[in-house]
Amino acid sequence: MLIEERRLSIVGVIERNGRAVVSDLARLFGTSDITIRRDLDVLDHRGRVCRTHGGALYVLGSLDADQSLIEREIQHPREKLRIAAAAAKFVKDGQSVLLDSDSTTTAIACQLRFFNRLTVITNAIDIATELAGGTVDVILTGGMMRKHSFSMIGPLAEDSLAHLKADILFLGVEGIDPRFGLSTSNMLEAVLNRKMVHAAQQVVAVCDASKFGCRSLSSIVPITAIHQIITDK
Repeated sequence: MLIEERRLSIVGVIERNGRAVVSDLARLFGTSDITIRRDLDVLDHRGRVCRTHGGALYVLGSLDADQSLIEREIQHPREKLRIAAAAAKFVKDGQSVLLDSDSTTTAIACQLRFFNRLTVITNAIDIATELAGGTVDVILTGGMMRKHSFSMIGPLAEDSLAHLKADILFLGVEGIDPRFGLSTSNMLEAVLNRKMVHAAQQVVAVCDASKFGCRSLSSIVPITAIHQIITDK
């Protein structure tokens, strides 16, 4: 079972039972207590569960505007895992990779975790957490943290990207439309994504097929600004 598949399954267990204990989850998924604790920490950062001593509790749905970002993690999980596996084949040791904050790019981060010589630049706290302790060097932008999505936005994040260059950017989007281009629901996130596009030599959009023909609130770049798209259809 892949990491993201296990975490989605953990969320399912906690949603059904209202709670879960680390030792029980470790036995259920055939892994160590340490691995389960790490999974629960990541899921807590994403707002999917409430971390407690020895386990985690179910989190009721929030009415905040960013709730849709959290909910998207459980949409099309298999497609996202296949997209992530395909994206990892574009990456070579020694490169610098930009990852924006998105559930698909989080799945890509899981695929990049065991590269030997790699630098990942991201504005996503959950991606930085995912890669922590591994062999990948991580650069996390500063900035203001978006509630629930755990992504960094604003002038500080934009300024940090102005001083960095990446070999490849994997950009997760909420909409791809031939006329409107690539789009996302948050205006400040769109500005930061635009900076990421300018900082990367190669720009690869990653999204499942449900995003095609959709327009979200804020345009990031026209479709001509990207080099490739990785999708499931």
